[in-house]
Amino acid sequence: MLGVFMASANAGNIEKIKQRGALIAGVKDAVVPFGFVDPDTNQLVGFDVDICRAIAQKLGVELKLKPVTSATRIPMLTQGSIDLAAATMTHKFAREDSIDFSITYFMDGQKILVKKDSGITSVADLAGKKVGTAKGSTSEKNIKQAQPKCKVLSFEGYPQAFLALRQGKVAAVTTDSTILLGLKNSAPNPEDYVIAGDFISPEPYGLGLPENDSDFRDLVNRTLVDLWNSGEYQKIYNKWFGPDSKYYLPLNWKMEIWPY
Repeated sequence: MLGVFMASANAGNIEKIKQRGALIAGVKDAVVPFGFVDPDTNQLVGFDVDICRAIAQKLGVELKLKPVTSATRIPMLTQGSIDLAAATMTHKFAREDSIDFSITYFMDGQKILVKKDSGITSVADLAGKKVGTAKGSTSEKNIKQAQPKCKVLSFEGYPQAFLALRQGKVAAVTTDSTILLGLKNSAPNPEDYVIAGDFISPEPYGLGLPENDSDFRDLVNRTLVDLWNSGEYQKIYNKWFGPDSKYYLPLNWKMEIWPY
C-alpha cells in the first residue's frame, strides 16, 4: 500500500489527468475572444478554450474550465488547482521562476485603445494622463516603462479598465492589440474608439504549465505542432480572428515547428 501511495504521489501530470478523467484548464472569462461567457449559452468559449479542448482530446479526457485572471493564473497553476493556464499570458523569463511554458501558440503586441476624438495617437501623448490596464499583467509594467510620465490605474480585468475609459476616468486602456480589438468591437459604439500607435512591446503567448514535468510539456507542444501542421490551428484561428469574425486579425506569423 505504501508503494502504491508513493507511486501516486510521484505520478506526473499526464497520469494524474488521465486518472481524473479531465484536464482542468485555467482560462479568462472576460477577454473576448480568447475566453468569455457566451451570453446565449452562458458557457465559457473562445480561442483559448478551443486550444485547451484539443489538448484534452489528445489526452483522451474531458475538458473542465476554471476562470482565472492575470493576477491569479500563476498562483492557481503553482497550487495545482489547474493543470495548465491558457490565459493570454506572455512568455517571460521572469515567469519561469515559478512555472514552465509551452512553445508560442499566439503572437501579439501591446498597443493603446483611446476614444476616437481624444487626439491621442501614440504613447507619447499619454504624458500626464491616466492609463488603465489589468492588475498583474505584463501590460502594467510595459506602459510604465514606455511612458513614465503617465499614471497607471490597475483594474481587476480589462472590461473594468475599458469601462473606466468609456466613463472618462482614464484616457486610454493598454494591453495586447487582440484584447483591445475584443473590447472595442464588443462596445455598443465601436466606431467611437481606435487602437492607436505602434507596438509598445512584442507579446508571445505561451500556455502556462507546471514546472519540471517534461513529459506533459512535450505532449502539449506536440499537440500544438500537430494542430498547426494539420491545419486545425488555422481553422480555430479563423473561427475567432478570421475575415468572417468580429475580430479580424490576419494570421501573419508562423508557429515554431520542431521536426519529429
